[in-house]
Amino acid sequence: MTSSRSSPLKTYFFITLMVIFGPLGNVLLSKGMKSIGSIAGHSPADLGHMFVQVISSGTIWLGIASLLTFFVANILVLTWADYSYVLPASAAGYGTVALLGHFFLGEAVSPLRWVGIAIICGGVLVVGLTADRTNRQAKANS
Repeated sequence: MTSSRSSPLKTYFFITLMVIFGPLGNVLLSKGMKSIGSIAGHSPADLGHMFVQVISSGTIWLGIASLLTFFVANILVLTWADYSYVLPASAAGYGTVALLGHFFLGEAVSPLRWVGIAIICGGVLVVGLTADRTNRQAKANS
């Protein structure tokens, strides 16, 4: 049985993985697809050409690997932590998305958007300060 001391650290670690790898995967997919460009037409030949470009892009494969890492971290943390804690805490990824979009993709992020992201991250901080009761702990206390 997992000790109650290691559970919060484990939860924080996997949520951190989610906050990093979810946005990173999406940014890498965006960068990969932008480098390929838009589809010229909808003929089978055009779609086949696009498919070949997509599956041969290293950036897209890195994005897929990052999203798989996010998915594994997500399903693991949901096995022991409350969903009502995990989902809001993982919303810190919105800040990561903005930072990666700005610095990695060169996107302009307006001051109003930064304010909105700060509000979201403030909410994440409030959620993070609450007890991260686990499913096992809740069952043991019942």
